[in-house]
Parts: sequence; structure tokens; C-alpha cells
Amino acid sequence: MKIWKKIWYVFNQILQFMIVILLLSASWTGATYMTRAIYQKVGTPSWDYVVQLIDVIVGVAIFFLVMILIGLFYRNKQLAILTSIIEAMRKISKGDFSVKLENTPSKFGEYEEYKKIINSVNEMARELSRMETMRQDFISNVSHEIQSPLTSISGFASALRSSELSETQKTHYLDIIEGESRRLSQLSDNLLKLSSLEVDNISFTMNRFRLDGQIRSVILASEPQWMNKGVQVDLELGSVEVEGSEDLLVQVWSNLLHNSIKFTPNEGTITMTLQKNGQFAEVTVADTGIGISQSDQLYIFERFYKADKSRNRNEGGSGLGLSIVKKIVDIHHGTITVSSKSGEGTVFTVRIPL
Repeated sequence: MKIWKKIWYVFNQILQFMIVILLLSASWTGATYMTRAIYQKVGTPSWDYVVQLIDVIVGVAIFFLVMILIGLFYRNKQLAILTSIIEAMRKISKGDFSVKLENTPSKFGEYEEYKKIINSVNEMARELSRMETMRQDFISNVSHEIQSPLTSISGFASALRSSELSETQKTHYLDIIEGESRRLSQLSDNLLKLSSLEVDNISFTMNRFRLDGQIRSVILASEPQWMNKGVQVDLELGSVEVEGSEDLLVQVWSNLLHNSIKFTPNEGTITMTLQKNGQFAEVTVADTGIGISQSDQLYIFERFYKADKSRNRNEGGSGLGLSIVKKIVDIHHGTITVSSKSGEGTVFTVRIPL
């Protein structure tokens, strides 16, 4: 593609040079015909030098006149392009990101510099529009996630005012209020984590540590959750050291494990493996849970996205866990992929540079 651009640039320069030569020739020819017509009426000067000098002066005057007229024509076109660019920028500054400048290809590429500006303005408008959509979706999702537990808390708190409630009912309502309060707290904590992770200039403490030891600690810390469901956790952990942030990576394994526990039925199985794969440490978290559909797999790392909305809500999820996992893996210049089918379990694979 670059070679063709260079060829077109050279061809364009040659073409412009030929046009100038043609204009000069036409101007000289026109000057000759004009002076000959004048000489027939007033007489030809006796000195040939004077005749040639007059022809040159008239030819040059015609050439510059034609160039001025061409310049005025293109100047108007340039002003029209600049005016459209300025108008588009004015609309963007007022929050209208739907603007789109027409980038009509010029025949001889004389407006190549304007094409780049037009493309940049259009790209900026598209990105700002995308960011505005994300911002509105984020506000909508946060409002929805906060409103639901607040409604429950308010409703059950009002119900507790009734003197006809038994102690069992009161305890049940208080448990619900406590659970919804924890959910709000978790949502706030996850939002703060995600916000801090998205700050580009933030620095994290990186050190070398045993990744297999960290994963074992996460498994042990989560023992009450998987034991209560009768889930069997199998480990196949090789001895692997990585350089990274221990505080951040522990959240990756914790979030992935808790997701697997949440969506794996009683008496199911979760398998975590760790091995070296080239210059990467490869961790897989596989479960025999409900699985994720192909369509949902495209969006599961987006904020607030829930593949199984009803089940996730009952479990108190906010749809931020996998977004946090993805961001932490990106910070470590790693990758995370998912392989799953509905009803056949899920496998998450994380690769972190050694």
C-alpha cells in the first residue's frame, strides 16, 4: 500500500509539472496571437528584440492571470472545507457527536492534508460518541444496581414496623436487609477498584513470587464456600514463579474461583491448573457448572454484564468481577480467554508473562 502511495505521489508531481508547462505554452501561444492581431492594426515594431520582449511580457502576464484565477477557485474550495471542519468542531464542543464530514476523494490528491484532518475529526467524533454511550450505560447500570437493594432495604425496613410480625419473620427480614447492605458495600468496593485500575499513571508494587502458593491460599480461603455446596476442587499446580502485583493477582484467582463456585451445582467439580507455557504462566479454572452461551461470551468482560441475570442477582453479583479480572490481567500484559457451552461447564484460561 505504501509503495502505491509513493508511486501515486510521484505521478501526481509529474502531472502537476506537465500542467504548468502546458499553461506556459498556452500563455505564450495566446500572447503571440494577441500581439500579432495588435500589430496588424498599429504596425509591427522594426526591432525583433522588442517584438520578442513584448511577447514574453504578455505571455507572463497571461500565465500569472490564469494562475491567480485558479488560485481563487481553489481558495474558495479550501475555505469551504475549513468552514465545514470548524462547524463540525463547534458541534462536537457542544456535545453533538453525530457529525460526520464528507471525505470526497479529489481527482489529483491536492487536498491530501485536509483528508487527514477530516478523518481525524470523524474518528474523534466516533470515539467521543462511543465514550458518551458508555458513560450513559454506566450511569444507568449503577443506578439500577443501587436502586434494587435500596428498594429491598426500604421495603423490609417498613415491614419491620408491624407489631404483628413473629420473631422468625423479623429475623428473616433483617437477614435480607443485611444481605442487601453487603451487596451495596460490595458494589461500592468493586467500583472503587475498577476506577483505581483504570487510572493510567497509577503504579503497583511488582515483585517475584510463587504463583502456585498464592493459588493454594485462595483455595483454602474459599473452603467454606465450596464445602457448603459439596463441590470438589481438584488442583494440578506446577511450581511457577512470576513477577507481578500479588495484591492484584490474588483478586483474579479469587474472582474466577468464586464465579465457578457460584455457577457450579451441588456436588460439582472445579479444577484449577497451573503450568509454564513458553514465556507465560498459564492458569485454567474449569468447572462443571451451567456454562455460558456463545453470544454471552462476547460481552462477559464488560462492566455490569450478566450472562445469567436472574441467577447472578440471587447470588448478589454486580457484573463487575470479570471486568476487574480483565483489567488486572491487562495491567500484567497477559491475556484471558473463555471456553464454554450452555450446560457443559466453563473454562477460563489466564496467561501471565513469567
